[in-house]
Amino acid sequence: MFRQAREKDAGTLVQLYDRAARWMQKRGIEQWKPGERDAAHFLAAMREGEVWLAGDGDGRIVGGYELCWSDEDAWGVQPPVAGYVHRLMVERRTAPAGAGRRLLEHAERRIARSRLARARLDCVSTNPRLLAYYQGAGYRVVGEFPSKQAADGRRYGVILLEKRLDRFTVV
Repeated sequence: MFRQAREKDAGTLVQLYDRAARWMQKRGIEQWKPGERDAAHFLAAMREGEVWLAGDGDGRIVGGYELCWSDEDAWGVQPPVAGYVHRLMVERRTAPAGAGRRLLEHAERRIARSRLARARLDCVSTNPRLLAYYQGAGYRVVGEFPSKQAADGRRYGVILLEKRLDRFTVV
């Protein structure tokens, strides 16, 4: 079950992000850092785009993501043909298998409903497993941005990925 996040969900989103960041760090993935995104970040994301949460049958949050309508930091100025998926987060302790893919598909449907033809995202260039995951979901590499700036000021490279959304029926 998906629902759009509300202001009162900001703390939950911070916890979800921090747990995902710790999971990454334990596996040597240097992408997210616990404490890097606070409630103000998620509140701003709600104002500027969409933030979605996924829950299980018992009402527990099992994942979430941000959906933006531009991403000049990584993609530069672009014509309005895509939605940009950010911070795809899964609660590893409670999420069912395939939850990440379902979150991604939900984001793609939201983008298609907005009458946009492409879903875009980026992944850190030092994470081949994540790149393979997105490619397995139908995304193709369309570029690389070598110097994206993190919240803490450090710079890192990202691979730019895109998926055409022709297969979705817009309702």
